[in-house]
Amino acid sequence: MRYAIECIRQIASKTDKVILFHSATGKDSIALLDLCYPHFREVVCVYMYMVEGLEHIDKYIIWAKQRYPKAKFMAVSHYALTQYRKDGVFGCEQDPKQRIKSLSDITEDVREATGIEWAIYGFKQTDSLNRRIMLRGYEMQMINEPTKKAYPLSLYKNKDVEAYIKHKRLIPSLKYGNGQSQGTDVSNIPFLLFCKQYYPQDLERVIAVFPEVEKILFDYLNYDPKYEQDD
Repeated sequence: MRYAIECIRQIASKTDKVILFHSATGKDSIALLDLCYPHFREVVCVYMYMVEGLEHIDKYIIWAKQRYPKAKFMAVSHYALTQYRKDGVFGCEQDPKQRIKSLSDITEDVREATGIEWAIYGFKQTDSLNRRIMLRGYEMQMINEPTKKAYPLSLYKNKDVEAYIKHKRLIPSLKYGNGQSQGTDVSNIPFLLFCKQYYPQDLERVIAVFPEVEKILFDYLNYDPKYEQDD
C-alpha cells in the first residue's frame, strides 16, 4: 500500500483532520480507516445508511470504534435514499418535497457540520471506466486539490485491498452471497436472504421502511426455480 500511504501523508501535510466516507462493512472502508488512522488527529467516518440501526452493520462500527478509539462515526442518509423518499420507492414513505442529493451534496453537508475540508473516498480505477477516466486526471491519480478530495486506493485492485486486510488481521469485509462486498441495496436478493437467515430483526427493520421488499423476497422464495429450500 505504498502509494496509498504516500497519498495519505501528502493530505496529512495539509491538514490534521479528514472526513472518510466509510461503508462499515466494505473492504475499501476497512482498509482505508486502518491506513488513515495513524496520520490524522481526527478522522470522522461518515456512514451513509439506507435503513438505520441494522445490527449486522452496527457490529462492524462497534469493532472499528474499539480498534480506533479516536475515530468518530457520523450516520447520514444515503444520497440514493433521497431519491427513494421523493418517489416512494418500494413503498417507503413518500415526500415529494424531498431534495434529491448527490454524493457531492452529502460531502458539503458533512463539511458544514464538522468544519473539516478534506474528504477521502474508496474509489478505485478498477471500479468502472468512468472512475478510471476521472481518477487518472488527478495528482498522483489520487488527489483532487481544487475540491479537496482524495482517493488513496485509486491504483489498487480488490485483491490488493483484501490482501492488506488479511495481512493486518483486520475484520473481514461482509459479502452477501458469493459476490463482492457491497452496500445495502434493499432490493438485493443476497442481502435479503442474508438478513433472513442470520439477522431476521434486520429484515424486519428493512421491511418496516420499505414494505414492498417483503413481496420481492416472497416471490423469489416461492417462484424462482433457482432457489431451493431445505427440507
